[in-house]
Amino acid sequence: MSEPKSNDPLHGITLKHILDSLVEYYGWEELSEHIDLRCFTNNPSVNSSLKFLRKTPWARKKVEKLYLYLKAK
Repeated sequence: MSEPKSNDPLHGITLKHILDSLVEYYGWEELSEHIDLRCFTNNPSVNSSLKFLRKTPWARKKVEKLYLYLKAK
């Protein structure tokens, strides 16, 4: 028997992949205009942003929402 497929559009996509994709598409400056987070404006880096997003569910949801919007384009 096969397992049922997940309805989650982010299933199997890592937070690092999401952040890398957003930074590649928007760049840090424009990304910080879309989502106003200090980790995107003050000396931004992928590692520091990942650390913050993993600890802050409301911020992670904003990043995931923007990623899904980008992929729907």
